[in-house]
Amino acid sequence: MAEEVKKQRPPVDPNSAKYKLGKIAADAYALATEAKARGEMVGWCASNFPVEIPETLGLSVCYPENQAAGIAARGAGQTMCEIAEADGYSNDLCAYARVNLAFAKIRESKEQPMPMPDFVLCCNNICDCMFKWYENLARELNIPIFIIDIPLSTTYEPTNEEIEYVSAQFWDVVHGLEKLTGKKWDDEKFKQVMENSCRASRAWLKATSLACHKPSPFNGFDLLNHMAVMVTARGKAEAGEAMETLCREWEENIKNGTSTYRGEEKHRIMFEGIACWPYLRVTSSGLKNRGINMVTTIYADAFGFDYHSFDEMIKLYCMTPNAINLEQSRDKRIRLCKDNHVEGLLVHTNRSCKMWSGFMPEMSRQIGEACNIPVVAFDGDQADPRNFSEAQYETRVQGLAEIMEANKEVR
Repeated sequence: MAEEVKKQRPPVDPNSAKYKLGKIAADAYALATEAKARGEMVGWCASNFPVEIPETLGLSVCYPENQAAGIAARGAGQTMCEIAEADGYSNDLCAYARVNLAFAKIRESKEQPMPMPDFVLCCNNICDCMFKWYENLARELNIPIFIIDIPLSTTYEPTNEEIEYVSAQFWDVVHGLEKLTGKKWDDEKFKQVMENSCRASRAWLKATSLACHKPSPFNGFDLLNHMAVMVTARGKAEAGEAMETLCREWEENIKNGTSTYRGEEKHRIMFEGIACWPYLRVTSSGLKNRGINMVTTIYADAFGFDYHSFDEMIKLYCMTPNAINLEQSRDKRIRLCKDNHVEGLLVHTNRSCKMWSGFMPEMSRQIGEACNIPVVAFDGDQADPRNFSEAQYETRVQGLAEIMEANKEVR
Protein backbone atom coordinates (compact mmCIF):
# COMPACT_ATOMS: atom_id res chain seq x y z
CA MET A 1 0.00 0.00 0.00
CA ALA A 2 1.37 3.39 -0.90
CA GLU A 3 2.21 5.56 2.05
CA GLU A 4 -0.20 8.39 2.66
CA VAL A 5 1.47 11.67 1.89
CA LYS A 6 0.62 14.38 4.35
CA LYS A 7 -0.16 17.75 2.89
CA GLN A 8 2.33 20.34 4.02
CA ARG A 9 1.32 23.91 4.61
CA PRO A 10 3.33 26.45 2.65
CA PRO A 11 5.86 28.33 4.79
CA VAL A 12 4.67 31.60 6.27
CA ASP A 13 6.31 34.68 4.78
CA PRO A 14 8.55 36.20 7.53
CA ASN A 15 7.58 39.65 6.29
CA SER A 16 3.87 38.97 6.68
CA ALA A 17 1.76 40.26 9.54
CA LYS A 18 0.79 36.70 10.47
CA TYR A 19 4.42 35.72 10.98
CA LYS A 20 5.35 38.91 12.83
CA LEU A 21 2.34 38.79 15.15
CA GLY A 22 2.80 35.09 15.83
CA LYS A 23 6.45 35.62 16.72
CA ILE A 24 5.66 38.51 19.08
CA ALA A 25 3.02 36.43 20.87
CA ALA A 26 5.41 33.48 21.22
CA ASP A 27 8.30 35.70 22.30
CA ALA A 28 6.21 37.11 25.15
CA TYR A 29 6.50 33.75 26.92
CA ALA A 30 10.04 32.96 25.76
CA LEU A 31 11.45 36.29 26.96
CA ALA A 32 9.81 35.91 30.35
CA THR A 33 11.21 32.38 30.68
CA GLU A 34 14.69 33.64 29.79
CA ALA A 35 14.41 36.47 32.31
CA LYS A 36 13.43 33.98 35.00
CA ALA A 37 16.41 31.79 34.12
CA ARG A 38 18.71 34.83 34.55
CA GLY A 39 17.39 35.29 38.06
CA GLU A 40 15.18 38.29 37.30
CA MET A 41 11.80 38.75 38.93
CA VAL A 42 8.86 37.87 36.70
CA GLY A 43 5.21 38.79 37.21
CA TRP A 44 1.75 37.65 36.22
CA CYS A 45 -0.45 40.47 35.02
CA ALA A 46 -4.17 41.04 34.45
CA SER A 47 -4.92 41.77 30.79
CA ASN A 48 -6.17 45.35 31.23
CA PHE A 49 -3.66 46.35 33.89
CA PRO A 50 -1.66 49.37 32.60
CA VAL A 51 1.03 47.72 30.50
CA GLU A 52 2.98 50.99 30.63
CA ILE A 53 4.11 50.20 34.20
CA PRO A 54 5.97 46.87 33.77
CA GLU A 55 7.18 47.85 30.29
CA THR A 56 8.75 51.10 31.54
CA LEU A 57 10.35 49.36 34.50
CA GLY A 58 11.77 46.68 32.22
CA LEU A 59 9.89 43.89 34.00
CA SER A 60 8.91 40.67 32.25
CA VAL A 61 5.27 39.74 32.79
CA CYS A 62 2.96 37.03 31.51
CA TYR A 63 -0.81 37.17 31.18
CA PRO A 64 -2.78 34.32 32.80
CA GLU A 65 -5.91 35.07 30.76
CA ASN A 66 -3.93 34.78 27.54
CA GLN A 67 -2.36 31.53 28.75
CA ALA A 68 -5.73 30.12 29.80
CA ALA A 69 -7.20 30.91 26.38
CA GLY A 70 -4.26 29.11 24.74
CA ILE A 71 -4.63 26.09 27.00
CA ALA A 72 -8.37 25.94 26.32
CA ALA A 73 -7.94 26.34 22.55
CA ARG A 74 -5.50 23.42 22.57
CA GLY A 75 -7.94 21.14 24.37
CA ALA A 76 -6.84 21.09 28.02
CA GLY A 77 -9.33 23.52 29.51
CA GLN A 78 -11.52 20.88 31.15
CA THR A 79 -8.56 19.03 32.65
CA MET A 80 -7.24 22.19 34.27
CA CYS A 81 -10.68 23.26 35.49
CA GLU A 82 -11.18 19.88 37.15
CA ILE A 83 -7.84 20.19 38.96
CA ALA A 84 -8.96 23.51 40.44
CA GLU A 85 -12.40 22.12 41.31
CA ALA A 86 -10.77 19.20 43.14
CA ASP A 87 -9.11 21.82 45.34
CA GLY A 88 -12.49 23.26 46.23
CA TYR A 89 -12.91 26.00 43.63
CA SER A 90 -16.51 26.15 42.40
CA ASN A 91 -17.22 25.38 38.76
CA ASP A 92 -19.23 28.60 38.75
CA LEU A 93 -15.98 30.57 38.89
CA CYS A 94 -14.41 32.08 35.79
CA ALA A 95 -12.75 29.28 33.82
CA TYR A 96 -9.70 31.47 33.17
CA ALA A 97 -9.28 31.69 36.94
CA ARG A 98 -9.71 27.93 37.39
CA VAL A 99 -7.23 27.14 34.62
CA ASN A 100 -4.68 29.53 36.06
CA LEU A 101 -5.15 28.41 39.67
CA ALA A 102 -4.65 24.83 38.50
CA PHE A 103 -1.48 25.86 36.67
CA ALA A 104 -0.24 27.62 39.80
CA LYS A 105 -0.64 24.31 41.63
CA ILE A 106 0.87 21.86 39.14
CA ARG A 107 3.25 24.42 37.58
CA GLU A 108 3.25 22.89 34.14
CA SER A 109 1.27 22.79 30.92
CA LYS A 110 2.53 21.35 27.68
CA GLU A 111 -0.20 23.34 25.90
CA GLN A 112 1.22 26.69 27.07
CA PRO A 113 4.12 26.74 29.53
CA MET A 114 4.73 29.90 31.55
CA PRO A 115 7.29 30.82 34.24
CA MET A 116 6.06 31.05 37.81
CA PRO A 117 5.62 34.56 39.19
CA ASP A 118 7.49 36.53 41.83
CA PHE A 119 4.63 39.07 42.05
CA VAL A 120 1.19 39.61 40.56
CA LEU A 121 -0.35 42.76 39.05
CA CYS A 122 -4.12 43.02 39.32
CA CYS A 123 -6.69 45.48 37.99
CA ASN A 124 -10.44 45.08 38.33
CA ASN A 125 -11.55 47.07 35.29
CA ILE A 126 -12.40 43.62 33.92
CA CYS A 127 -14.29 42.22 36.91
CA ASP A 128 -14.07 41.90 40.70
CA CYS A 129 -13.42 38.17 40.36
CA MET A 130 -9.90 39.31 39.44
CA PHE A 131 -9.29 40.56 42.98
CA LYS A 132 -10.07 37.27 44.71
CA TRP A 133 -8.33 35.24 41.99
CA TYR A 134 -5.10 37.22 42.29
CA GLU A 135 -5.35 37.47 46.08
CA ASN A 136 -5.48 33.66 46.18
CA LEU A 137 -2.47 33.45 43.87
CA ALA A 138 -0.52 35.80 46.12
CA ARG A 139 -1.52 33.86 49.23
CA GLU A 140 -0.88 30.37 47.84
CA LEU A 141 2.43 31.32 46.20
CA ASN A 142 3.46 33.64 49.05
CA ILE A 143 4.29 36.54 46.74
CA PRO A 144 3.38 40.26 46.71
CA ILE A 145 0.26 41.56 44.97
CA PHE A 146 -0.09 45.04 43.45
CA ILE A 147 -3.65 46.23 42.89
CA ILE A 148 -5.22 49.06 40.92
CA ASP A 149 -8.89 49.50 41.79
CA ILE A 150 -11.01 50.96 38.98
CA PRO A 151 -14.65 51.28 40.08
CA LEU A 152 -17.57 50.72 37.75
CA SER A 153 -18.50 54.12 36.35
CA THR A 154 -22.08 55.23 36.96
CA THR A 155 -21.60 58.29 34.73
CA TYR A 156 -21.26 58.26 30.96
CA GLU A 157 -17.55 59.06 31.22
CA PRO A 158 -15.11 58.89 34.17
CA THR A 159 -15.13 61.91 36.46
CA ASN A 160 -12.02 63.92 37.38
CA GLU A 161 -12.21 62.39 40.84
CA GLU A 162 -12.07 58.87 39.40
CA ILE A 163 -9.09 59.77 37.24
CA GLU A 164 -7.27 61.25 40.26
CA TYR A 165 -8.11 58.15 42.33
CA VAL A 166 -6.70 55.75 39.71
CA SER A 167 -3.69 57.98 38.95
CA ALA A 168 -2.61 57.90 42.59
CA GLN A 169 -2.75 54.11 42.56
CA PHE A 170 -0.73 54.01 39.32
CA TRP A 171 2.19 55.76 41.02
CA ASP A 172 1.81 53.73 44.22
CA VAL A 173 2.27 50.56 42.17
CA VAL A 174 5.29 52.06 40.39
CA HIS A 175 6.98 52.89 43.72
CA GLY A 176 6.09 49.49 45.17
CA LEU A 177 7.60 47.66 42.20
CA GLU A 178 10.73 49.80 42.33
CA LYS A 179 11.20 48.81 45.96
CA LEU A 180 10.52 45.12 45.32
CA THR A 181 12.52 44.61 42.14
CA GLY A 182 15.26 47.22 42.34
CA LYS A 183 14.24 48.51 38.90
CA LYS A 184 14.08 52.29 38.49
CA TRP A 185 11.44 54.35 36.74
CA ASP A 186 12.61 56.46 33.80
CA ASP A 187 10.37 59.26 32.51
CA GLU A 188 11.92 59.23 29.04
CA LYS A 189 11.39 55.51 28.68
CA PHE A 190 7.81 55.97 29.90
CA LYS A 191 7.21 58.46 27.08
CA GLN A 192 8.60 55.97 24.56
CA VAL A 193 6.45 53.14 25.93
CA MET A 194 3.35 55.35 25.69
CA GLU A 195 4.26 56.18 22.08
CA ASN A 196 4.72 52.48 21.32
CA SER A 197 1.38 51.62 22.90
CA CYS A 198 -0.45 54.34 20.98
CA ARG A 199 1.25 53.41 17.71
CA ALA A 200 0.16 49.78 18.06
CA SER A 201 -3.32 50.83 19.17
CA ARG A 202 -3.86 53.24 16.29
CA ALA A 203 -2.84 50.61 13.74
CA TRP A 204 -4.95 47.93 15.43
CA LEU A 205 -8.07 50.10 15.67
CA LYS A 206 -7.63 51.21 12.06
CA ALA A 207 -7.28 47.58 10.99
CA THR A 208 -10.44 46.50 12.82
CA SER A 209 -12.34 49.44 11.31
CA LEU A 210 -11.61 48.24 7.76
CA ALA A 211 -14.57 45.88 8.07
CA CYS A 212 -16.66 48.87 7.00
CA HIS A 213 -15.82 47.79 3.43
CA LYS A 214 -17.91 45.23 1.59
CA PRO A 215 -16.77 42.55 1.47
CA SER A 216 -14.69 42.79 4.61
CA PRO A 217 -10.95 42.40 3.88
CA PHE A 218 -10.66 39.92 6.74
CA ASN A 219 -12.35 37.04 8.49
CA GLY A 220 -13.47 38.34 11.86
CA PHE A 221 -11.92 35.36 13.62
CA ASP A 222 -8.56 36.83 12.58
CA LEU A 223 -9.25 39.53 15.17
CA LEU A 224 -9.44 36.92 17.92
CA ASN A 225 -6.08 35.46 16.91
CA HIS A 226 -4.18 38.72 16.37
CA MET A 227 -5.43 40.52 19.47
CA ALA A 228 -3.06 38.44 21.63
CA VAL A 229 -0.28 40.87 20.73
CA MET A 230 -2.36 43.80 21.95
CA VAL A 231 -2.70 42.04 25.30
CA THR A 232 0.87 40.86 25.79
CA ALA A 233 3.10 43.32 23.91
CA ARG A 234 1.25 46.56 23.25
CA GLY A 235 4.03 48.70 24.74
CA LYS A 236 6.78 47.25 22.53
CA ALA A 237 7.94 48.93 19.31
CA GLU A 238 7.67 45.72 17.30
CA ALA A 239 3.95 45.48 18.10
CA GLY A 240 3.27 48.77 16.33
CA GLU A 241 5.30 47.76 13.30
CA ALA A 242 3.52 44.40 13.05
CA MET A 243 0.08 45.98 13.41
CA GLU A 244 0.90 48.50 10.69
CA THR A 245 1.89 45.59 8.46
CA LEU A 246 -1.46 43.95 9.18
CA CYS A 247 -3.27 47.17 8.33
CA ARG A 248 -1.40 47.51 5.01
CA GLU A 249 -2.20 43.91 4.08
CA TRP A 250 -5.90 44.39 4.72
CA GLU A 251 -5.90 47.68 2.81
CA GLU A 252 -4.31 45.81 -0.09
CA ASN A 253 -7.11 43.25 0.14
CA ILE A 254 -9.61 46.09 -0.25
CA LYS A 255 -7.85 47.33 -3.39
CA ASN A 256 -7.73 43.84 -4.86
CA GLY A 257 -11.21 42.81 -3.79
CA THR A 258 -9.80 39.93 -1.76
CA SER A 259 -10.18 38.82 1.84
CA THR A 260 -8.88 36.34 4.39
CA TYR A 261 -12.53 35.25 4.62
CA ARG A 262 -12.78 32.30 2.26
CA GLY A 263 -16.05 32.13 0.40
CA GLU A 264 -18.90 34.45 -0.42
CA GLU A 265 -19.75 36.96 2.29
CA LYS A 266 -23.54 36.64 2.25
CA HIS A 267 -24.15 38.13 5.70
CA ARG A 268 -22.24 40.23 8.23
CA ILE A 269 -22.65 39.95 11.98
CA MET A 270 -21.24 41.30 15.21
CA PHE A 271 -20.02 38.70 17.69
CA GLU A 272 -20.66 39.71 21.28
CA GLY A 273 -18.51 38.35 24.09
CA ILE A 274 -15.25 36.52 24.61
CA ALA A 275 -14.42 33.79 22.13
CA CYS A 276 -15.43 30.23 22.97
CA TRP A 277 -11.81 29.07 22.79
CA PRO A 278 -12.36 25.30 23.20
CA TYR A 279 -14.69 25.39 20.20
CA LEU A 280 -13.11 28.11 18.09
CA ARG A 281 -13.14 25.97 14.95
CA VAL A 282 -16.74 24.88 15.53
CA THR A 283 -18.00 28.42 16.10
CA SER A 284 -16.05 29.70 13.10
CA SER A 285 -17.14 26.97 10.68
CA GLY A 286 -20.76 27.22 11.84
CA LEU A 287 -20.77 30.76 10.48
CA LYS A 288 -18.59 30.20 7.42
CA ASN A 289 -20.72 27.27 6.23
CA ARG A 290 -23.64 29.67 5.96
CA GLY A 291 -21.73 32.50 4.33
CA ILE A 292 -21.69 34.57 7.53
CA ASN A 293 -18.66 36.72 8.34
CA MET A 294 -18.19 38.00 11.88
CA VAL A 295 -16.87 41.43 10.94
CA THR A 296 -16.67 43.13 14.33
CA THR A 297 -16.54 42.53 18.07
CA ILE A 298 -15.95 44.93 20.93
CA TYR A 299 -13.71 42.31 22.51
CA ALA A 300 -10.98 43.10 19.97
CA ASP A 301 -11.24 46.88 20.20
CA ALA A 302 -11.10 46.68 24.01
CA PHE A 303 -7.30 46.43 23.86
CA GLY A 304 -6.70 49.55 21.76
CA PHE A 305 -5.55 52.51 23.90
CA ASP A 306 -4.84 55.64 21.87
CA TYR A 307 -4.24 58.70 24.05
CA HIS A 308 -2.32 62.00 24.10
CA SER A 309 -1.58 62.56 27.78
CA PHE A 310 -1.20 60.72 31.09
CA ASP A 311 -4.71 61.66 32.19
CA GLU A 312 -6.15 60.42 28.87
CA MET A 313 -4.33 57.12 29.38
CA ILE A 314 -5.86 56.72 32.85
CA LYS A 315 -9.27 57.67 31.49
CA LEU A 316 -9.09 54.91 28.87
CA TYR A 317 -8.21 52.31 31.50
CA CYS A 318 -11.35 53.48 33.31
CA MET A 319 -13.37 52.92 30.13
CA THR A 320 -12.72 49.28 29.30
CA PRO A 321 -15.95 47.46 28.31
CA ASN A 322 -16.71 46.06 31.77
CA ALA A 323 -15.91 49.28 33.67
CA ILE A 324 -18.54 51.49 32.03
CA ASN A 325 -22.29 51.77 32.45
CA LEU A 326 -24.86 50.07 30.26
CA GLU A 327 -25.68 53.18 28.24
CA GLN A 328 -22.12 53.79 27.09
CA SER A 329 -21.54 50.07 26.53
CA ARG A 330 -24.65 49.96 24.35
CA ASP A 331 -23.69 53.04 22.33
CA LYS A 332 -20.19 51.71 21.59
CA ARG A 333 -21.69 48.54 20.17
CA ILE A 334 -24.34 50.38 18.19
CA ARG A 335 -21.59 52.41 16.51
CA LEU A 336 -19.69 49.24 15.62
CA CYS A 337 -22.84 47.68 14.15
CA LYS A 338 -23.71 50.72 12.07
CA ASP A 339 -20.16 51.53 10.95
CA ASN A 340 -19.62 47.95 9.78
CA HIS A 341 -23.04 47.38 8.13
CA VAL A 342 -23.95 44.56 10.49
CA GLU A 343 -27.06 42.50 9.71
CA GLY A 344 -27.28 40.47 12.91
CA LEU A 345 -25.90 40.11 16.44
CA LEU A 346 -24.66 36.79 17.81
CA VAL A 347 -24.30 36.83 21.60
CA HIS A 348 -22.10 34.42 23.51
CA THR A 349 -23.78 33.99 26.90
CA ASN A 350 -20.55 33.11 28.65
CA ARG A 351 -20.94 31.18 31.90
CA SER A 352 -17.44 32.22 32.94
CA CYS A 353 -17.99 35.95 32.49
CA LYS A 354 -21.05 36.84 34.54
CA MET A 355 -20.17 40.54 34.62
CA TRP A 356 -20.23 40.66 30.83
CA SER A 357 -23.10 38.27 30.18
CA GLY A 358 -25.32 39.53 32.98
CA PHE A 359 -26.35 42.76 31.30
CA MET A 360 -26.37 41.39 27.75
CA PRO A 361 -30.07 40.39 27.53
CA GLU A 362 -31.16 44.00 28.06
CA MET A 363 -28.25 45.54 26.16
CA SER A 364 -28.65 43.28 23.15
CA ARG A 365 -32.38 44.03 23.08
CA GLN A 366 -31.60 47.75 22.89
CA ILE A 367 -28.91 47.20 20.22
CA GLY A 368 -31.29 45.10 18.13
CA GLU A 369 -33.97 47.79 18.26
CA ALA A 370 -31.56 50.67 17.53
CA CYS A 371 -29.97 48.89 14.56
CA ASN A 372 -33.06 46.99 13.40
CA ILE A 373 -31.20 43.68 13.36
CA PRO A 374 -32.02 40.21 14.75
CA VAL A 375 -30.31 39.04 17.93
CA VAL A 376 -29.68 35.44 18.94
CA ALA A 377 -27.69 34.01 21.85
CA PHE A 378 -25.95 30.72 22.55
CA ASP A 379 -24.64 29.28 25.81
CA GLY A 380 -20.93 28.66 26.13
CA ASP A 381 -17.75 29.31 28.03
CA GLN A 382 -14.41 30.95 27.29
CA ALA A 383 -12.34 27.99 28.55
CA ASP A 384 -14.53 25.22 30.02
CA PRO A 385 -15.83 23.01 27.17
CA ARG A 386 -18.53 21.44 29.38
CA ASN A 387 -20.70 24.55 29.06
CA PHE A 388 -21.09 24.51 25.27
CA SER A 389 -23.52 22.55 23.09
CA GLU A 390 -22.60 22.28 19.43
CA ALA A 391 -26.18 21.31 18.57
CA GLN A 392 -27.59 24.40 20.28
CA TYR A 393 -25.03 26.63 18.58
CA GLU A 394 -25.89 25.21 15.15
CA THR A 395 -29.60 25.73 15.77
CA ARG A 396 -29.16 29.34 16.89
CA VAL A 397 -26.84 30.25 14.02
CA GLN A 398 -29.19 28.61 11.51
CA GLY A 399 -32.07 30.66 12.92
CA LEU A 400 -30.02 33.86 12.67
CA ALA A 401 -29.08 33.05 9.06
CA GLU A 402 -32.72 32.47 8.11
CA ILE A 403 -33.85 35.76 9.64
CA MET A 404 -31.06 37.71 7.94
CA GLU A 405 -31.88 36.08 4.61
CA ALA A 406 -35.56 36.94 4.99
CA ASN A 407 -34.68 40.53 5.90
CA LYS A 408 -32.44 40.79 2.84
CA GLU A 409 -35.25 39.60 0.55
CA VAL A 410 -37.60 42.20 2.03
CA ARG A 411 -35.06 44.99 1.52
